[in-house]
This record gives sequence, C-alpha cells and structure tokens, in this order.
Amino acid sequence: MMNMLNKENSTVSRAWEATLRKTHAAKKRANSIFGTIALANATATNTTTTTTNAVEDNDKNCTISEAAYFTEKILPNGEYYKGQWCDNFPEGQGKYYWIDGCMYVGEWHKGKTMGRGRFRWPSGATYEGEFKSGYMDGTGTYVGSNGDTYKGQWVMNLKHGNGIEYYANGDWYEGEWRRGLRYGIGKYQWHNKNHYDGEWKNGVIHGNGCFVWINGDQYDGCWEDGMPKGNGTYQLSDGSFYVGYWSKEENEQNGTYHPSESSSNDVEWDPKIVYNQLADCKISPGEKVPILPSQKRLGISYSSNNAEKSRRPSIDGRGSLVLERPFDKMNLWDENDNDFNSFEMSRQLDCEFYGVNPAESNYKFNPVLPLKVPKPGNRQGETISVGHKNYELMLNLQLGIRHSVGRPAPPTSLDLKASAFDPKEKIWTRFPPEGSKYTPPHQSCEFKWKDYTPVVFRSLRKLFKVDPADYMLSICGNDALRELSSPGKSGSFFYLTDDDIYMIKTMKKAEVKVFLKMLAAYYNHVRSFENSLVIKYYGLHCVKVRFVIMGNLLRSEYTIHTRFDLKGSSLGRVTNKPESEINSTTILKDLDLNFIFKLQKAWFHKFCW
Repeated sequence: MMNMLNKENSTVSRAWEATLRKTHAAKKRANSIFGTIALANATATNTTTTTTNAVEDNDKNCTISEAAYFTEKILPNGEYYKGQWCDNFPEGQGKYYWIDGCMYVGEWHKGKTMGRGRFRWPSGATYEGEFKSGYMDGTGTYVGSNGDTYKGQWVMNLKHGNGIEYYANGDWYEGEWRRGLRYGIGKYQWHNKNHYDGEWKNGVIHGNGCFVWINGDQYDGCWEDGMPKGNGTYQLSDGSFYVGYWSKEENEQNGTYHPSESSSNDVEWDPKIVYNQLADCKISPGEKVPILPSQKRLGISYSSNNAEKSRRPSIDGRGSLVLERPFDKMNLWDENDNDFNSFEMSRQLDCEFYGVNPAESNYKFNPVLPLKVPKPGNRQGETISVGHKNYELMLNLQLGIRHSVGRPAPPTSLDLKASAFDPKEKIWTRFPPEGSKYTPPHQSCEFKWKDYTPVVFRSLRKLFKVDPADYMLSICGNDALRELSSPGKSGSFFYLTDDDIYMIKTMKKAEVKVFLKMLAAYYNHVRSFENSLVIKYYGLHCVKVRFVIMGNLLRSEYTIHTRFDLKGSSLGRVTNKPESEINSTTILKDLDLNFIFKLQKAWFHKFCW
C-alpha cells in the first residue's frame, strides 16, 4: 500500500477520502483546535458514541434519525417551529418562523438547513432549492422582491457555477458565475436587444468577446473593465469596418478605417463613437440579499441537564454549556482501521498535505506527540503611566485623536472621489498648551498633529461600523495605553488600548508612502468583501512619529491558548524557548505547529475563497 502511495498521489487522495467516509470515530474527533466538551461529558472518553442512527455524512442529503419525533414549539424568544425534532434541534422536515418575518420550510439536520427547502424574506423575496450547513448551496432559484430571478448553481450563499438571471428592467444574463459575480463565458442581453457574448471577470466584460448592437453594428475583440482594450474589429451595418488597437487613451488608439462602397463616410471614422455608445449600456447590479439564511440563528436554549443526551459541540459552533479543554489533540485517522498502518499512513498524508518530503530528517510533525499546554500569561505590555518615557507622546496622541474624530464634518458617502486618496490630502493642526480656537488647553508641551486622508479613514470607520464615541473612549478614555515590545524585526513600537480592541503601530516615512499608495485598493477590497480577513485600519496620523491605528487581530471572545506567526517557511521558523517559559502570549512559529485542522466542508470552501 505504501509503495502505491509513493507512486501515485491520486491513490493517496482516494485512500484519504475512503478513510474519512468509513471512519465514524474520526468524524467524531475532528473537533476544533479550540476543543470544547459538554460539562456533562467532561470526564467521558473521546470514544463515546450516541445511540441514535443519525446521518454521519453532512455532505449527503439528510434523513430523519430514529430518535426524531414530531413537535410544535413556541420558543422563548417568540419564534415558532413545527416539524421533526431530535436532540434539542430541528431534524428532518420542519417549518421555522423567525420574529423578523423570515421563514424556512424544508429539511433540517442538527439544527441547520440541510437538503431541499424554501426560505422566504419579509420583503417577499424567496429562495427555493438546496441547502448545506445553513447555506444556499447547490441548485436553487432566488426571486427578489423587485422581480429579479436567478436560476442556477450556488456555493455558500453565492451564485457560483452556471446560471441564468432575469432582471426586473428586462435585461438577462446566462453563463458562468464565480463568488456571486459574472466570471467566465456568458451572454448578457439588454432590454433594447443589444447583447454581448464572451468573457467576463469580476462582474464586468473582460477578455475576448463580441458586442452586437440592434442596428447591426458589432465589435469583436479584446475588452478590459467593460470597454474595448487591445486588438479588435468594429464592423458597421453598411459593410465598413475599423481594425486596429483599441484604447480610451487617444495616444494609444491606433487603427485603420476601411469604408465600404456604399458608405457615406469615405475619409475617416472616430472610434470614440463606440465608447460613447457603451457608456449607456449599464450592467444591472441585481438585488442584494437582505440577510443570508446562514446568518439566521435559532431561538433555542441549550441545556446539558441530561447527561445521556448532552452533545459534544463540534466545529460548526453549536453546543450546550461547555467547559474548555486547553488542547484537545485532533486526530483524523482511526487507529482501529485494519486497512492501514495508522501512524505511517497519517504521516504520509500529512506530508502530502503540507508539501513536505517525509524522508527529510528535520520534519518535526508527529501526530502522536501531545501538544504543549502553555501556562496562562499575564496581560501583555507595560502600562504607560506618569514617568514613562512615552507618557507625553501618549497624551499628545489621545488629544489628537479626540480632536480628529470629534471634529464636525459633513456626512460621508462610501462612494469616494479619487482626490480623497491623494497622499497630499492631509490636515495639520497646532496644539498650544494654552489652547486655541479649535483645540483645548492641555498640560503637555506644544505639538503638531497631522491627519492623513481624513475623509478616507472616516469612511472606513463608518464601513467597519465603528461608533465614534466608543472609538474615542477606547483610545482616549481614562485608561492608559500599554506598550508592547516589538515581536518582529521592523523596529516598530506597538501600543494596545486598555480594552484590547485597538492596536497602534509606529511607521517609518517610507512605509507611510507605500501604505497611502495601497489605500485606494485596500478601501475597494474591504468594501467589496465585508467579511475579509485582511486587518482593519481606522486612522493614520503623525505626532513626532507616524503611526497607524488598526484592529487587534488577537482580541477574541474565545480563550486563546496559543498564538502562531505563520509565514509558510521552515528556515529558522521555530521558537527557541524552554517549555517553562511558554505561556498563552508566547508567539510560536511554523515548526511549532504540530497539529492539523479539520474544517467543516462549508467553512473550508469559505476559507479558501
């Protein structure tokens, strides 16, 4: 078997899949690294199994377990459920009404919409089709409140695959979708019968394609961001044509006009006509789903009174009252499976997963070694109090932020002009000790305060739903900041707010220049992807030193037992500290990571995206 693994990677993949399908125990143990267990089962072994014959594979259509029964419930928060019920969750066929007016009728599995069903929004919009782990996933039809209708494939609430959408204004699109956007080969027809057939990228015409006007004119060639760019040919209905290189920039445009015998224009033809015509051909954005089915929570109170029926919470986040285990070592392989040499097989597959040669002597991953359980650490950082070398800098920083955020400003729109991102867009303010018309008196020495691109960062705070009062209270309240020693090689200083929500990092002048160049792209990205894992920035300022205010990535509602700085490298990526010095605030590195993560399939797709 091992020889086959060494010869064919495909055999490894098939073996892995077969193991996961066959091994119920492995499914049971594939818990989150934050491993939690129910209080009632705190002393139970990892091999405890339930007595019901529930569905083992969430990827298949669910069926009703033998323990399920029919019920009708009015939940404590006023929500209503009628249908099959098992183990404190909807299981099988059922209907659920939320208090905001949303409703779902269809199949359930362990409290999540799973299988075929119909979801209705208060606005009248509906989705009917397949669900997986609470997401619209599979084949389904969405009808918006304005009449927009999409029929096709979905992945994790997004149009993904092949589908056709009819818009309320009479337009329609049929073709490929990716992550909710037109992407790939597709045809779009406007209500006036103009149509485009060709390539798309991120929702706009991009690549090679042909646009045909109702009057018979057509352009066939290269496109970029919705406009002709590159080599292409425009053919008029009278037989004339223009061929060459296309661009909106006149100095790049280069082509030749060939009039037909019947053409009335024998001299030249202006390609600008095409760009003017295309400017009127707007792509319908479609209706945005008001709230996603996967965001809906059930009004169910969790209890672990019955020790026999209490559930071990899994990675999907559901569960009863729980007691955290600092490290529940995850093992995806079943030691009792006689078809495999467990340790060697898991090691081979783990090597395959990480792209590591198992013959390398410096490969430290060993699935049977226990994780180091770190000792709880003290609060990070040194509090900046009177007498600290940076105490005055902290006071100046807090005064400046209070002034910047509290300064009256007109309501900001999230649609910003390009000028707002200009690096020259900055505001200088002088803070004399006696105060001025715009600044309060203070006990520090006089200082100058600079705000970089204030309109952009005000819009970012609005986009990230940051309340100005809470923002000022966190940074400028009565509690002092804490100074952290730099964990990296940048030489920057880091400061944490007392509530751990915000982190302040000093920056060099060259870093600020690069950051401002990236700001427009960053703004567009976080606006397009509201669940982006990219760190959130809230302000860029200067007072003696330049610094940026950002969200503290390591602040979490969960207890953090270990912290890793992963760079995807093995050279020098190990923490050379004795075990006695490792605690919950120690920054570990790549080769210290001696476990793997098993994600729910829906989470896996979302993480990859």
